[in-house]
Amino acid sequence: MNTWIIIPAHNEENKLKEVVSGLNRNGYTNIVIVDDCSGDNTSTVASNSGAVVLRHLINRGQGAALQTGIDYALEQGAEAIITFDADGQHCAEDISKLIEPIEEDKADMVLGSRFLNQPSNVPFIRRLFLRGGALIFRLFYGVKLTDSHNGLRALSRKAAEQIEITGDGSEHASEIIEEIGKKRLRYIEVPVTITYTNYSIQHGQSSWAAFKILFKMLMKGFLR
Repeated sequence: MNTWIIIPAHNEENKLKEVVSGLNRNGYTNIVIVDDCSGDNTSTVASNSGAVVLRHLINRGQGAALQTGIDYALEQGAEAIITFDADGQHCAEDISKLIEPIEEDKADMVLGSRFLNQPSNVPFIRRLFLRGGALIFRLFYGVKLTDSHNGLRALSRKAAEQIEITGDGSEHASEIIEEIGKKRLRYIEVPVTITYTNYSIQHGQSSWAAFKILFKMLMKGFLR
């Protein structure tokens, strides 16, 4: 399939080269890095890696960066779009598992789960939030998941065209799941490995931010 990898990046000059190299080694060359107005050399490193570089002139957040990348990939005729983190948490080897159900027309969205088959080294508090979020999605949107906020996912062209990401920040992950339920898209989870390091924890979403998102999800669900 014509597959494109979308990587939102903000101040990720230290990891980007390694991340892109890992994707290249696994045969993925259609890579879009959306530099969300970084204050370091993210754009330079991204450009030197051979990826397509799109740059936001103001810092808008991960959700906005993903939408920018998805729109670009659709313009290039993408049949499958992978969202991938810039901090080294995701494994390029998992991408083939995400694409396969789309190639076989078994799903419109394929979501990675760190809780299927081979649990990742998820910090305890983060595990609670992720499990809680999955319960909320099931109660309010009818979407049954084991992992509520996994940034490693695959979208078919149909899903990418239908899903609207309006939340600029981290709340986009919840919005995508809500869209799956509203648009009645076919979805499936596959096991993936998320590697937590000191670097990824520092650059990733804080536990406080995760709590705020979980609280907003609850309020939104009750006010529907």
